[in-house]
Amino acid sequence: MTQTRRDILRMGATLGLGTMIPGTIRAATPTPMPLTASVADVQLAPPDYPKTRIWGYDGQMPGTLIRVKQGDRIMRRFVNDLPQASSVHWHGLRIDNAMDGVAGLTQDAVPPGGTFDYDFTAHDAGTYWYHAHNRSMEQVARGLYGALIVEEAEPVDVDREELLILDDWLLNPETAQLDPEFEAPHDRSHAGRRGNYIATNGTAETELPVKPNERLRLRLINAANARIFQLALSGFEGWVMAYDGMPLDVPEKVEGNFLLAPGQRVDLFVDVTAAAGEVAHLVRIDDEEGYSQAAFPVGPAGDSSKLRETPEPLPPNPNMSVPGVDAARRFDLRMEGGAMGNLQKATLGGEEMSFRELAAANQFWSFNGVVGMTDTPLAQLSSGETARVSIRNDTVFPHAMHLHGMHFREVLNSGELGPLRDTLLVFGDETREIAFVAGEPGKWIFHCHMLAHTASGMATWVDVT
Repeated sequence: MTQTRRDILRMGATLGLGTMIPGTIRAATPTPMPLTASVADVQLAPPDYPKTRIWGYDGQMPGTLIRVKQGDRIMRRFVNDLPQASSVHWHGLRIDNAMDGVAGLTQDAVPPGGTFDYDFTAHDAGTYWYHAHNRSMEQVARGLYGALIVEEAEPVDVDREELLILDDWLLNPETAQLDPEFEAPHDRSHAGRRGNYIATNGTAETELPVKPNERLRLRLINAANARIFQLALSGFEGWVMAYDGMPLDVPEKVEGNFLLAPGQRVDLFVDVTAAAGEVAHLVRIDDEEGYSQAAFPVGPAGDSSKLRETPEPLPPNPNMSVPGVDAARRFDLRMEGGAMGNLQKATLGGEEMSFRELAAANQFWSFNGVVGMTDTPLAQLSSGETARVSIRNDTVFPHAMHLHGMHFREVLNSGELGPLRDTLLVFGDETREIAFVAGEPGKWIFHCHMLAHTASGMATWVDVT
C-alpha cells in the first residue's frame, strides 16, 4: 500500500438602517465571521517540489473548517480577494434559496473586492461542504472548497472522528503548478478534468495514528472535479452510517469496494482490526491496483480490549420521508452528447445547432435537447409536493447529478425507495428514477457535478413556489 512519488505524482501527457425600536429591547445583530477567498501558495506536492499557487478560503487548503451544532445559525461574510467574481454554495444543506450561492440563479456573483453575507440555519446534522459556484470548473479545481460539519445534538458513540477530503489536482510535473487550461474541449467533452496528483486534505502523505479496536467516525468528501473514487477498507471493520449527510435507518456493513462520486459524502464508523504495529488503510483502487488514500498506523493497545457491537443508527434528520411517491407527478430528464455520443442537434441560447456547431462553441451536452440553463424549469412544483424524475443517460460517460436545496430517494426496480441523497451517480446507458419532496421556495439548480459537464451544457433547474 506504500505510495512512491511516481504513484502520487503520476504525470500524464495532457496536462441600511433597521426599523427604529428601543435599544433596551433590540438585540444586537451579530457580525458575520469573514470567509475570504484569496490567492495562496501551499505545499501541495511533496517537499522537494515548489509550493503550488491555489485559490483558497482564508488562504488554506482545504478551506477553513466550519463546525457547528445542529440548529445553529451560520453567518459568514464572504470576502472576494480573487481576480474573478465568485460565490459560495453550501453543498447538501437544506436552506433558504437566497443563501444557496448559485451565481446567476440565486444571487449575483460577488465581484473582486466585493462581499456577500450568508446567513442560514443548519437544520440537518451530517457531513457537508462548501465550494465556489461561479465558473465552478475552474474555481473548485483551483482549491475553493472546505468542509462544513453539523454535529448531532448528542455525541455519538465513537472514540474520535477524522475528516478526509479527497481530491485530485492537475499539476505540471516540473513546476508543481496547476495546469491553467480550464476550457480544454477534451475535458469538457469526455470524463471531465481529472488530475494526476491525488491527495487527502491537501496532501498525498496522510497518516493518522490509531489504536487497536478503536472506533472512528470517518467523514469522507469527494471534492474532485470529475474523479470517481473507488474505495475499500483494509485493517478495519466498517459500516456506512449516512450518505450525503442523511443517516441510514440501518447501518450498512462495508463489504468489498464502494464508490464516491464528485460531490458525494459518506459517513463511516470503522473499528480498527489491524494489530499493533500494523497499518490500516483507506484504499483507493485505480486500474485494479490498490493505493493508500490514507494510512492509519496502529500503535499500542488502548482502553478497548474487544470490538464493539454493530453501531446503532445515527439519529434521523427532520423531514426525511418522501410520501406519496405513487401519485407523484413525473418528469423526464434525458442526457445526450459528449464524445462518442449520439447527439445530432440541440438548442443553445434559443437557436438550434448541430453537434458540430455546438462543439465549435465548446458546448457538448444537453438535457432534453437543450444545452445549459433555460428560461423554463425542468419542473414547477409547490412546496411540499412530491415529484418523480426519470433520468436517462444516453451518453457513454457517468454523471453525478446533484440537486440543490433538497434530498431525494431513488425509486428502485422493486418499487422500494433507496437512501436519502443529494447526488446520484448515473452510468452511461442507464436509467434511474428519483423521488423528492419540493422544499423551500425558489429556483434550485439540478446539474452534473462533473463540473466540466456543467460548464458545457449539463444544467437545469426546478422552480418551487
